[in-house]
Amino acid sequence: MVTIPFVLLQTVVVPILTALVTFALGSKLGKNVGWIAFLSLAYTSLLLLLVGTDLFNGGASVREEYLWAPVIGLRFGFLADGLSLPVALIMNLVCTATAIYSMGYMKHRLEVMFGQERKQQYSLYYMNFMLLAAGLIGVALATNLIELYLFVELLLIPSFFLMSLFGYVDRERIAVMYFIWNQIGAFLFFVGIILVFVATGSFEVGALANLPGTSVTYWIVGLILVGWLVKMAIFTLHMWLPYAHAEHPTSFAPIMATIVGVGNYALVRLLVEQVPGIFQAFSLPLMIVAIITMAYGGAVTLVQDDVKYLYAWSTISQNAYSVLGIASLTVLGVSGGVFYFLSHIIGKTILFSVAGILLSQTGFRDIRQMGGLASKMPITATLCVLGSLVLSAVPPMSGFQAEWIMFTGIFTQGVNGTSVNLIVAIAGIAATSLTIAYTFWPLRRIFFGQLPTTLQNVKEAPLTMTVPLLTLAVISVLVGIYPDLITKLLIQFARGLPISGGR
Repeated sequence: MVTIPFVLLQTVVVPILTALVTFALGSKLGKNVGWIAFLSLAYTSLLLLLVGTDLFNGGASVREEYLWAPVIGLRFGFLADGLSLPVALIMNLVCTATAIYSMGYMKHRLEVMFGQERKQQYSLYYMNFMLLAAGLIGVALATNLIELYLFVELLLIPSFFLMSLFGYVDRERIAVMYFIWNQIGAFLFFVGIILVFVATGSFEVGALANLPGTSVTYWIVGLILVGWLVKMAIFTLHMWLPYAHAEHPTSFAPIMATIVGVGNYALVRLLVEQVPGIFQAFSLPLMIVAIITMAYGGAVTLVQDDVKYLYAWSTISQNAYSVLGIASLTVLGVSGGVFYFLSHIIGKTILFSVAGILLSQTGFRDIRQMGGLASKMPITATLCVLGSLVLSAVPPMSGFQAEWIMFTGIFTQGVNGTSVNLIVAIAGIAATSLTIAYTFWPLRRIFFGQLPTTLQNVKEAPLTMTVPLLTLAVISVLVGIYPDLITKLLIQFARGLPISGGR
């Protein structure tokens, strides 16, 4: 049993305090302030790992509650259970790896922007970076809807500043577009929260389960759902993402992919767990939209020549896989959908970071200007292969385990449901062929074939940029070989829900 005091509170507070430290010391330490961010996130990852080990071995969920507004009895709290703990841990590991990677990448970015390395800029970068890490953990562990909303806003504001300060083409305009779209999503979610309080008198996440079975409840669920779908860039609500995801600083790309994907967790925590009966009405339409998003995002990804836009569009397609699984409302579909989200952010961290390495080492992001780089950058080429294997669900990577578990649940619903459900399931498995095409075709164009004369002097990236990514790849292999590390907690959680295959 974990006996560390305030263990969950620490996972949020420590990154916030570290944000202040990195802001104060960044101008003196320069890029080396990234080591402080790394140590902070390594510590919180260790705390989450200890809690997770206890849960894995049969321990009880960990809940912490703190009085917030005594006059109205408002509390905030944190919950680590079979759903939130794996999500929080993997997201935090992604942030930990990215903290080291960012040192080398931001050195290059600042030199391009200012003609020299301005140390004071590291203060701004790592302060916002650490606030994002705190926000992600807060979203995963929050037990109060207002608290959850505040953590969602904590994700929006620092990401806006990182994009507008350190992004690429037309970064200020794109940052504003990103902010407006995501604020619309947050507003819809907030309206849903207010209606929950009006109907139940409580802001607790569990209050959703007490909603009356009236038309108002359908409006509440619809508002919460659409609010998160905006943030997840589902089809018709997606146009902000390719620009925001391609023109931000590439070291921020793994965090952006995680911010977009964490909506899958929110759908399970808020709607599948609390109001599955009401959410059932949205199940089939949501699955159809997910299929369209998978196919459309995959098709557009195939025609990209810009390596950053390539992986940006693939995020739209890949994120919809998880939505499809979750909307199936089966134990394996839901748990597999969350598992796929976690596997995806590992793979996307590797691939988008490879894009950043290519940009920093070659100065190019146009795939047509590349080729034969495996001879100059063998480690980076290996990383691109590994990341592509994760996204393409090839064993022994984690994506394979996540995808077959998820599609087992989807086809279970398809076989036991209507013919439309079965058609959706078949269409979903067919859409996966696009993933293989848009991951391995660019890999061949970038790293194999003839090396252009303009790239004869290209060198391999520094170890601070490659070793963190190799570590994530090893984690993906471990989870791929022994998926019980993740699925034991997720499936155990899903079996406790009143959905197909559950209680």
